[in-house]
Formats: sequence, C-alpha cells, structure tokens
Amino acid sequence: MSKTIFEHSIPGRKGVTLPPRELDTQLKDIIPSEFLRNEPARLPEVSELDAMRHYIGLSRKNHFIEKGLYPLGSCTMKYNPKIHEKLAAKSCFSQLHPYQHELTLQGSLEVLYELQKDLAEISGMAQVTLQPVAGAQGEFTGIKIIDAYHKAKGNLHKTKIVVPDSAHGTNPATCALVGYDVVELRSDERGRCDIEHLRSIVDENTAGFMLTNPNTLGLFEDQLEEIARIIHDVDGLIYMDGANLNAIMGIVQPGKVGFDIIHFNLHKTFSTPHGGGGPGAGPVGVVEKLLPFLPVPMVAKDEDRYFLDYSHADTSIGKVHSFYGNFAVLLRAHIYIKMLGPEGVRRVAENAVINANYLMALLKDHYHIQHLEYCMHEFVADSLWQKKEYGVNTLDIAKRLLDKGFHAPTVYFPLIVPEAMMIEPTETESKQSIEAFADAMIEIAQECLENPELLKEAPLTTPVRRVDDVRAVKFLDVSHPFEGAQDK
Repeated sequence: MSKTIFEHSIPGRKGVTLPPRELDTQLKDIIPSEFLRNEPARLPEVSELDAMRHYIGLSRKNHFIEKGLYPLGSCTMKYNPKIHEKLAAKSCFSQLHPYQHELTLQGSLEVLYELQKDLAEISGMAQVTLQPVAGAQGEFTGIKIIDAYHKAKGNLHKTKIVVPDSAHGTNPATCALVGYDVVELRSDERGRCDIEHLRSIVDENTAGFMLTNPNTLGLFEDQLEEIARIIHDVDGLIYMDGANLNAIMGIVQPGKVGFDIIHFNLHKTFSTPHGGGGPGAGPVGVVEKLLPFLPVPMVAKDEDRYFLDYSHADTSIGKVHSFYGNFAVLLRAHIYIKMLGPEGVRRVAENAVINANYLMALLKDHYHIQHLEYCMHEFVADSLWQKKEYGVNTLDIAKRLLDKGFHAPTVYFPLIVPEAMMIEPTETESKQSIEAFADAMIEIAQECLENPELLKEAPLTTPVRRVDDVRAVKFLDVSHPFEGAQDK
C-alpha cells in the first residue's frame, strides 16, 4: 500500500515559509481559550517536492481518461477538453453568488438560456429545464412530470409504467420512487423491444414507457413509430433515457420520432467532468403539452433582459434542486456545444458509431457477440466461449485488463446477456488506441487458452489485488485499507 503523507513527514521540513502576522499573536485575545488548541495542529512536515511526488504517485495507481482508454459502456467516458476547465475557472463565472440580483447575472443567465435552446434543438423538444443535477434526478424529474400530467387530467387510474428488461437499473427504481408499478417488457431475439409482448401488457392503466435508445445492447430501436402508437393510444407518455444520446445526437431528434420526455447526461454526452459521484447535470426536455409541469424557475428572455421565470408555478412540479443546478457543469456543456457547432455535434455521434463498430470487428472472432449487426456507440461481448472451454469468466478478463494498462468495460450488464462485457470506446479515442485495446483483449483470449490460471489470479501488477467484493460493499471504507482488500 502507498505511504500516507504523514509517513513522508520529517520534523522541521517545510514546503513554504509564511511571513509572521501580527494577528497570530493576538488569537488568544480574539478567540475564547476553550476553542483554541493546547498543542500545535498535527500536520505533515514535508517539502513541496515531497508532496508533489506523493500525490503524483497516488494518481499513477489510479486510472483516468488522460492515462488511458476507459471503455465503460453506456457511461461515455470521453476526454474532457481542458479549455472547458480554463473558461469555467474564470472569476466572472466562479465568483458569482446565486443570491446576486438578476441584473448582475445577465451573462450567466444568457449562457443558461442558450444551453436550454441548444439542447431543445438537439433533442427536438419544445423546452428544456437545466435544474436536475444527475441522470437519475433527471429521470425522477421526468417521471414526476408524467405523474403531474395524468393528475391534471384526472387520470388517477394510471398506475403502471413499462420498462424493458435491458434498461438501466435507475429506470425501474425511479418509477417506484414516484409511486408507479413497474411492468417489465421482454426483449425479442433481435435485442429490441418485443412488440407483441408490449401490446399484451399495455392497457388503460399504463401511464408511460421508459426506453433507452439506442438500448444497452448498443442497438437502435427501429420500431419507434409502432411503440409510440401503442403507448399514445392509451394516453401514455414515452420517456427516453438519454444515457446513450452520444450515438445519435445531431442525427435523430427524439422529440420528432415519438418521445415526449428526455433527460440528458451532460457529464457523459456533452463532455463535462464525470465520475466519483459528481458533479453532474441531467437536464430534461419535454414536448409542448408538458411545458406547464416543468420545474420552476426557467430561464427566460424579455427583449434584451434575461430573468428567472416563475410564471407557471401553479402547475409546475416545483423545484428539484436548490438554485439552478450545477452551473459550472452547465457552462462546460455550453462551451462544448458552441465549439462544435451543428456539424461537429453530428460528427461526434458518427465517430462514436464508427469506433464502436471497428472495435467490434476486431474482437468478433475472439469473443462471443450475440448481436453482430452494426451497433451504435457500444456493443456487448461476453466470455461464454472462454468460460465453457477454460473456466475463465468475465470478471477474470476484466481484472487482467488492468495488468495491460486498460480500465475494464462495464461487466455483467445488461443482465439479459450472461457474462456480459459492454464496451464503448467513444469518439475521442484514436484508431491506434482502439487497436491497442483490441490487442490487449486478443492477448487475454490467447492467455485463456495457454494459462487460464493466470487470469484467475489477475490483477498481478496493481497496488491492490482482488478484493472481497461482498465485504467491500458491506464495509465500505474509502480512507483506509481493510483486511478484505489485501493481496491474496
């Protein structure tokens, strides 16, 4: 395990010497004695070089997008241009306060207003709220809007929402949180929604349908018109989980092909910082008839003035976040869209699709892939061949990838594919980096044949070897190692 910063400490060593301040000698006269330390604070005594080497050393033991490919399916771990960080850090943005008067925030409100418009154009929706600060909160907002729509019409019998068996886990969880019963829809042999099953489970009690498109198998749902007809015929609403929008933005506008609501993952599709539980942003777009139910306030424009609009507060679902979301994340997404322009946004999706299909072609002879037709931004391989012949499973392959210098793809999801590996290279990866990842996967396939026991011991080169996954979940400790995390 790595040394702590305290273990680098040498008495008397300093990184910087601050000039004495008169205030320091007067603290006992300003602060009551019971609040003062009796002894000096226990701080590490290290040089600047010691501190830098310590933290750089720690960073090398982690994996991050600047270090290497991060092919997490449905998570779109793309590179975040550093110009976003430079602009977002400018004092004209970073030093703002949410309680400032609107007249002093005109530039920032203009950014939000323009972002609302751009996301509405990309999605084909009438309007977009920027309040939700995560994809899951975007889902919650969208389902609350569905609930508000039906209650406003007196549709109190609408108690069910249909969710495909390939959906992200947050979809059924969100529906249940809002109070709906979840009805699972089967996938057909093509990996799409089973239309006949959909017809059999939809009735007058159906409030809506949540659909990820492209779905988690990396396949575009090519029956959208029929799905929309079935749901809309019972006055249901269709919600699109926008986690996979990276494959179709600038090409397909969900609002123009039957969807009534969509959430965006700005921290995936629109290249803002991602991971570690935040920050995030999950804006929600809706069609015209759902505008009265959007959260308040919206950012609006009156001639040359931008303002926070509460005019539909009586019908709104209310606020879903304090103030107006994660402004710095929204700002980065705004910069990303403006730098790309309409043609660039489309090219992002096209390149994501090309990269995924190229990688699938490189791996199809070495791993089982259930759906070999052209995929979108991701595809799902599995280890069924390796498990049957050599006793090596997906977890073993994922751990061995760490030894090769790559983060593993999403494993064991979607649940409908045994031993799944959901692989998404993203558009920011070059042909060379994709080929390097493919080479590593092919090497591992060969190792399954020649030395399967090696894979069962992997990873061999990481600071921590395999952890006890069950214990890790039950006794999460992000500060100190525990017994179950030690080397085998």
